[in-house]
Amino acid sequence: MTGGEQVDLAALFAGMARDLLARHGVEATLEETCRLAAATIDGCDSAGVSMVHRDGHIDTPAASSEVAGIAHDIQYELHEGPCLDTIWEHDTVRIDDLATERRWPAFAAKAVEVGVGSMMCFRLFTERDTLGALNLFAARPRAFDEESREIGSIFAAHVAVALSAERTKAQLTEAFYTRQRIGEAAGILAERHQMTTADAFQMLAEASQHHNIKLRDLAERLVADENRARARGT
Repeated sequence: MTGGEQVDLAALFAGMARDLLARHGVEATLEETCRLAAATIDGCDSAGVSMVHRDGHIDTPAASSEVAGIAHDIQYELHEGPCLDTIWEHDTVRIDDLATERRWPAFAAKAVEVGVGSMMCFRLFTERDTLGALNLFAARPRAFDEESREIGSIFAAHVAVALSAERTKAQLTEAFYTRQRIGEAAGILAERHQMTTADAFQMLAEASQHHNIKLRDLAERLVADENRARARGT
């Protein structure tokens, strides 16, 4: 690679990183990831992201084409495919020709039917977590070469950092909202029963355990009921 090519590549990744960081929220980051991958990685016609959730299930919250979305769904239905293996077993998986692929025969046959000729998948991970996989699709066989793999690998690293940051922000926002709602519910109980907020929280926690309802959900119900009562003027 010449010096000029290295400079161009550095500028490309800098632009990608800025575009990703400019997005706010997990969904927006994922949508931009798919758009950038399809627009900048040689051979890529469309892209999608497989996400691992806290309970272990995997889905595709963003894909740049209908074909990419269908190809992901086929893997989840069959419980086999390169996206899944990338998440759990490999950092990168490349399939040059789905028509002759033997590692995932059921998936490969159905992928060809919907118009996928070749694929490349990159695990999205940080030091602490595996977040999912970035999956690239092409209509023609052998669409991806070694340069595509190198660029895709670096891009996937940028995506993982941006995605991890957005997920952390989302979790902190959710935690703040949950604490706020529980505090509001405890305040309602304290006023209603003329007790301290500490005792009201204890009452709320005991009701949560007794009725097998999450504390946040119970607090949401109590606050909603109180707001409706106030709106009726009762």
